[in-house]
Amino acid sequence: MIRFASGKLDKWFKGPNRKPLVIRGARQVGKTWLVRDFADRNKLKLIELNLEKYPNLADLFSENNPLEIIKNIEAALIIKIFPESSCLFLDEIQAAPELFSKLRWFKEDMPELPVIAAGSLLEFALNKSQYSMPVGRVIYFYLEPMSFFEFVLASGNEVLYQKMLSFVPEKIMPQTLHAGCIDLYQQYCLIGGMPETVQIWLDSKDMRTCIKIQQDLLATYRDDFHKYGGEMDARLLNRILLSVTEQLGNKFVYSIVDPNIQTIVIKKALMLLSQAKVCSRVAHTSGNGLPLGAQSNEKFFKTLMIDIGFISAQLGLASDKRLKPDKIIFSNKGGVAEQFIGQQLRATQGPETDPQLFYWQRIGGRLGEIDYIIQHGNNIIPIEVKSGAAGSMKSLHMFMAEKKLSFAVRFDANPLSIEAINVKTTLGEPVKYRLLSIPLYLAENIGALIDNAMGEQVV
Repeated sequence: MIRFASGKLDKWFKGPNRKPLVIRGARQVGKTWLVRDFADRNKLKLIELNLEKYPNLADLFSENNPLEIIKNIEAALIIKIFPESSCLFLDEIQAAPELFSKLRWFKEDMPELPVIAAGSLLEFALNKSQYSMPVGRVIYFYLEPMSFFEFVLASGNEVLYQKMLSFVPEKIMPQTLHAGCIDLYQQYCLIGGMPETVQIWLDSKDMRTCIKIQQDLLATYRDDFHKYGGEMDARLLNRILLSVTEQLGNKFVYSIVDPNIQTIVIKKALMLLSQAKVCSRVAHTSGNGLPLGAQSNEKFFKTLMIDIGFISAQLGLASDKRLKPDKIIFSNKGGVAEQFIGQQLRATQGPETDPQLFYWQRIGGRLGEIDYIIQHGNNIIPIEVKSGAAGSMKSLHMFMAEKKLSFAVRFDANPLSIEAINVKTTLGEPVKYRLLSIPLYLAENIGALIDNAMGEQVV
């Protein structure tokens, strides 16, 4: 499989001021594979220590001297380590949080040795201990599930992928290619981007097996909470995860989870799920200026699952292996489309930064909501998401008039196009702007498409 984060990892390795790297992300998004592939491609001897599987290995780091630590590892593993041609990999480091403080010494005393740590639930581990991250001595990577473009490449469709990158509004998109891309989009909506599930799908095309793997992963997440996050009612966890799926595309309402459970209890559990990267928040923004989070109302937010494939497992979709993706009727097509777009927008932000998403909702008075608001250069870009080929844009018209913006994006099932909008809002206010309509499957290329549509490189 090809992961776009691999190129960023190579850039880190060849950088002039390399620091130890900590890869963060939920379980099974491909952290370990990424490091093994990195070492293999760069012909480095990988010294891999899995601290969850072998917790006793943590005592090899009792010294603050990297040279002594390396000698300890050599003696324990009966190997010889040459720093310039090796890579030290501390996997599942959340099982030994005291080792975080040791990373700084490798930066200072043995910079020639590339050091990578990876783990999930890092916040949980650090909160339960007196240890802290060595600020300024390490850098972070945030790994998400496989994006749609990565899924396309894994499916053996490299030529189609290259063609997708070449689509621009001025050229007519062949209907045959458009239909092929829609088919892959429908597959991804059910299979998702968890690497193991993708591999099973590519090998067998067995939807039932894929769903079983997704359900097993969800069970692993639940087990993790009891292992690292303290006691939490398993039934509450299940209810929240299911409610995140059911409330896709809408403001998250705590009482919908369970009206008999106190809001503060649900709020805390949801926060823990977000810290574990099992789900993520889409924060409210006023949309009045940059940064987008400057005027946010914390009472208003939406939620996404870590991966769109888990929606299949949560709602029991595709339980019959004879069904094909295009034959399955989603109970919440709009919510599924929003999950897809949100997941791709998160993928475009990583891995150097922890992805953040925003949406706009009118607070008080008339109703109005914009699915996503993004920053592109110095521009605020509103995004509408439609699951099909048509839909009302009343909220978008109002938002454009109110914020006096001149450019917007709509994702839908239509081919790529751009048009000049000249209408009146529901209040009779005239509004003019340019609307870039992007097919859902091109979400990952949004930056280049906006640049093209604006006619210049945005800075």
